Amino acid sequence: MMLAVVTIAHGRHDHLALQQAGLRRSHRPPDLHVVVAMDDGGLEQALEPVPWRRRVVHLARSGPHLPLARARNVGARTAITAGAGTLVFLDVDCVPSPTLLGAYDEAATDPVTSRDLLCGPVSYLPPPPPDGYDLATLDSLAEPHAARPAPPAGTVDRTRRGYELFWSLSFALGRGTWSEIGGFHEGYLGYGGEDTDFAKSAESLDLALTWVGAATAFHQHHPVSSPPVEHVEDVVRNATLFHARWGQWPMTGWLSAFEERGLVERRGDGTYRVVR
Repeated sequence: MMLAVVTIAHGRHDHLALQQAGLRRSHRPPDLHVVVAMDDGGLEQALEPVPWRRRVVHLARSGPHLPLARARNVGARTAITAGAGTLVFLDVDCVPSPTLLGAYDEAATDPVTSRDLLCGPVSYLPPPPPDGYDLATLDSLAEPHAARPAPPAGTVDRTRRGYELFWSLSFALGRGTWSEIGGFHEGYLGYGGEDTDFAKSAESLDLALTWVGAATAFHQHHPVSSPPVEHVEDVVRNATLFHARWGQWPMTGWLSAFEERGLVERRGDGTYRVVR
C-alpha cells in the first residue's frame, strides 16, 4: 500500500531539511511526501532533491491566521488523490526515527489496528550543538514527553481512553479512517484546539487510539512560551468553538494560566473573553 508523509510548514526550513534527512534514513522510505507551504513562497527553494515523489502545495493564510486545519486537509487530499493508502502526518519540527514509517505502515495495514488512530512517542531534543544535530545520536539526546505514553519498540497499545493526549505532531491512519473522521474541522483558525477536536471525532466514532512504540519521532528544539501568551486570542476562540461542538472546554491548563495572568476573564455563563 502506498505510504505518504504529510508535513505542513511555515518557515523553519532548517527543521524541514533535517526531517528530510531523517526520512532518508528510514527503513521504509515514503512513496510520497506532501509538503503544504502555508504562506511560504520560498519553501521550495530550500528543499534538496529526494529519491521519492514529492509534492509542494501552496496555501494562503486565512486572514492573519495560519490555516493549520485546512493545510492538513489539503495535504491529505493531495496524498489520497495520488493513491496513498496510509497517511503519516509529521510536524515540521519532527525528525522520524528509522523505524517510524515502517511501524506506522504495519499498524495501518494490520487487520486488528487498520481502523485505529495511530500515535507514536515524541521525544524532545535539547538545543542543537554548534554543528547541528547528529542523526545517529538523536535517541541518546531526546527525552520522551512525561505526560504522554511512550511504549517500548515492538509494543502496540490499543486503548479507548486518553484521547485528550492525542496531538498532531506525529500520527498516522489509513485512508478509510481519515475519510470516516472527515479530516480536521476548518473552523479552527490559528493555534490550538484542532487536534483535540480531531481526536474527539475519532472517539465519537469508537475508533481506538493506538500507541505504536517503534514510531518514535524526535522534536527539534525551538523557543516556546508557556502558556502560549502570543496565541491567547486563537486559543480562546478555538476553545469556544470546541465547547460549542462537544460541550466541554479543551486546553483548560492554558485557559487557567491566561486567567491567572489577567489575559482572559471568565464570564458569568462560563465562557471566556480576552481582556484587551
